[in-house]
Amino acid sequence: MRVVLLALRFMCMAGLWPVTQLNTSHFKRRHKESYLGDTVKQKHAGRVDPKMKKLDSTKSMLIKSEQLLRIEDHDFAMRPGFGGGALPVGIDVQVESIDSISEVNMDFTMTLYLRHYWQDIRLAFPSSSNKSRTFDARLVKKIWVPDVFFVHSKRSFIHDTTMENIMLRVYPDGHILYSVRITVTALCSMDFSSFPLDTQNCSLELESYAYNENDLMLYWKNGNDSLRTDEMMLSQFFIEDFQPSFGLAFYSSTGWYNRLYINFILRRHIFFFMLQTYFPTMLMVMLSWVSFWIDRRACITTVLTMSTIITGVSASMPQVSYVKAVDIYLWASFLFVFLSVIEYAAVNYFTTVEEMKKLKRAKVPASFNNAQAMAFDGCFHDNDIDLTSFPEATSTPNTERNTRARNSTVSSPTEGTKLRCKPPLKRHLSFIMSNSYMIDSYSRVIFPLTYLLFNIIYWSLYS
Repeated sequence: MRVVLLALRFMCMAGLWPVTQLNTSHFKRRHKESYLGDTVKQKHAGRVDPKMKKLDSTKSMLIKSEQLLRIEDHDFAMRPGFGGGALPVGIDVQVESIDSISEVNMDFTMTLYLRHYWQDIRLAFPSSSNKSRTFDARLVKKIWVPDVFFVHSKRSFIHDTTMENIMLRVYPDGHILYSVRITVTALCSMDFSSFPLDTQNCSLELESYAYNENDLMLYWKNGNDSLRTDEMMLSQFFIEDFQPSFGLAFYSSTGWYNRLYINFILRRHIFFFMLQTYFPTMLMVMLSWVSFWIDRRACITTVLTMSTIITGVSASMPQVSYVKAVDIYLWASFLFVFLSVIEYAAVNYFTTVEEMKKLKRAKVPASFNNAQAMAFDGCFHDNDIDLTSFPEATSTPNTERNTRARNSTVSSPTEGTKLRCKPPLKRHLSFIMSNSYMIDSYSRVIFPLTYLLFNIIYWSLYS
């Protein structure tokens, strides 16, 4: 009996032994964790390591955001509401600056903030405080966003300093704000008929690339207030107006697309061209009038200067096939300078012809020596030449008739004789040639008055 009791006691002790060891191990582990916790608190004076805390919070926030928006549960290659009606996408734009305007390339460069508004139910999430969540470009690549592009753009890029300038804001009901900062260079078809007194109408056009009007509907979110501009100053233009508008574009292969327009009107500053082109041209024309009193070489100088001005203006302009306003002014001024040169050449020619006639009628005084006589009539005189060795010219009926005519006295015409008069044009020409100084006298009045009349008409038409 005693042996049986010992056996039962031994079996009970063997059964309780694992439970005792398990409790002892659990107690030691809890004691060790308590000891390590106290050690960490003593080491950091009651503070948790910030680096460990930051890593933990970042990791948990990423997991929560991914799970909250259920990005992995949907196919974001498809637009929201696929198979239904067109998705409304609101647009508003804030123009930061117009960086440059090129007449030669016929384009402009603009920096702007482009904001998109739409709703994607797939990104809705529960929120008791109804607060939105804001993300950067890293999340944008994982969801669907509108594929808006700039029509007629030559170059464009999204700013990426210090990170890509992209913002995504998601609201609990699935409404989304997507904003990007872009610089774009786009075509502007300019009309230079009135250059430099011109006004240019340019526009920046936005359109969806893949989705036509049956899939995506672009519209200005706040009407005319959807386009906002900062105060901008340009070197050569006044910005008269910024105005948004809406239209449709048709492509034969894919159909109709919604298109939004940012229209702005530019009026050119005239003062720069007054200093660089118009005032120098006026001075050159006036300088050519001085040739009515001074040497004609001054006219040649003004012609060369006018040619230089015309060449300089043409080099800074696009090669258009029509006449510009500045071309009319420059070539008209060039014509005035050219006519001044022609006027002086005519006066000089008539004066020279008249002087030669006077020299032929005049006789060389007997007191002049050979040098004086040559200076007088331009002919060489040599009294030492013996003319007796030359045979005497035989007389002919014509020479005898001319001799008799010179020797005969002028008699009055008999009754019935027809008088021959010089033609009026030839008579007037002879009068002008004999009084060439009158050309200068008239030119000093006609040239300034004509140029003044031209300026009055020119500035009345183009300004």
